[in-house]
Amino acid sequence: MRDNISMSVIRRLPRYYRFLGDLERQGITRISSKALAEKMGVGASQIRQDLNCFGGFGQQGYGYNIPSLKEQIAEILGIPNKYDCIIIGAGNLGRAIATHMNFEERGFRLTAVFDQNESLAGKLVSGLPIRHISGLDDYCRSEKPTVAMLCVPRSAAESLGHQLVRLGIKGIWNFTHYDFGEMDGVVVENVHLGDSMMTLCYNVTRNLEEK
Repeated sequence: MRDNISMSVIRRLPRYYRFLGDLERQGITRISSKALAEKMGVGASQIRQDLNCFGGFGQQGYGYNIPSLKEQIAEILGIPNKYDCIIIGAGNLGRAIATHMNFEERGFRLTAVFDQNESLAGKLVSGLPIRHISGLDDYCRSEKPTVAMLCVPRSAAESLGHQLVRLGIKGIWNFTHYDFGEMDGVVVENVHLGDSMMTLCYNVTRNLEEK
């Protein structure tokens, strides 16, 4: 059944998870689809349709049990799996991700950080010593991380991606400005912050033109 669920639905689940977490921290334990929709700025029917893709979790007249729904969305997303991941590239972006991303709340466990700059080797990032990239093969073969997060220059991306596939990596979170297409047995999430920024530019432009 889940093979037929559209990616647009899947991409909305983390937002539901985030809002439910905020409500849970406020001590709220129950909410209707209408109230949740108002807080999120979406339609109540969309929330019901999205969740019904996975069987539906609310009760008519009662709404959603927030801790239970949050836990079930976490299960759908695979968050309890806590996949071991590595970061390749310890520049500004790589260090920021290592330091500020709450990995375990999002289904991962950061186990190593790599960089090609020998002068960074041994320096700590988020409590982990930066390793030289020359040790990547040995590390992956012995520790078998599931996911790699790429924060390297575009010029290094393609060859590094193929290397990671050979090493058994199953998922790549890619910040390199190089778009990976389909890769055998590997899930890729290409992240382009510039695309999001240009979308913002478009919407600001349209908004100002309407005034």
